[in-house]
Amino acid sequence: MKVVFIPGNGGSSTQDNWFPTLKTDLEAKGFDVISHEFPDPQLARASYWLPFLTNELKVDEETIVVGHSSGAIAAMRLAEKQRIRGSVLVGAYHTHLGMENERASGYFDEPWDWERIRKNQEWISLFASTDDPWIPIEEPRFMQQQLQCEYHEYTNQGHFGGDYVKTRFPELTLSILNNEFPPEKGENQ
Repeated sequence: MKVVFIPGNGGSSTQDNWFPTLKTDLEAKGFDVISHEFPDPQLARASYWLPFLTNELKVDEETIVVGHSSGAIAAMRLAEKQRIRGSVLVGAYHTHLGMENERASGYFDEPWDWERIRKNQEWISLFASTDDPWIPIEEPRFMQQQLQCEYHEYTNQGHFGGDYVKTRFPELTLSILNNEFPPEKGENQ
């Protein structure tokens, strides 16, 4: 099974934060992990990223995408357009937050089709933190209601990067494994 990592904007990379250890953990479980650098890393514009995901990284209905920040936004817009296996959205939001770079990204030009995002994948897992300096907690809480997805809310993880760099993210690994290989009823996770 293939997993594709999608970083955030502002020059973020899939070599930062928890991405490298997540890659190691998932590869140890037999996943094929794609951790490439993306074009247009500063603005992360939809016009570059969505074709890159489809044409270059070959994301398809058997692919799990893991997106951080604007990478999570790209994952949602991708799921509006095509089937994917599932997605993990970390530090996600659904508005441009009043930021010019977010407005310029192109992800917020159209209303969200929450139903299509849900129906075009088997599962969605959303990670948020109440102390995120960029994303008001109301954003992911609203998204969870719209997506009707698995939701993990923290109080001390910030934006899951930067000053809150977490090199290990076992909860994310466990979420992927539990969604792909659900424990039998009565079995401890």
